[in-house]
Amino acid sequence: MAYVPLEKLLDKSDNSIYKLVTLASRRALEIAEGKPKLVSVDSSVKPSTVALYEISRGLVRMGKKKE
Repeated sequence: MAYVPLEKLLDKSDNSIYKLVTLASRRALEIAEGKPKLVSVDSSVKPSTVALYEISRGLVRMGKKKE
């Protein structure tokens, strides 16, 4: 898989690095715990990298707060 520019990732997280890191870390933890990957990658790719690829493709998004 190719390099994913930060600008493309920030567009998916309301231009917030904090939200991007939170989203990516939560998704990486899910992958590490055994949830299925939403992109096809080699098994040697780390869960954090897989999470960033999923975010860049729009497969994982920020959830809305419940009021």
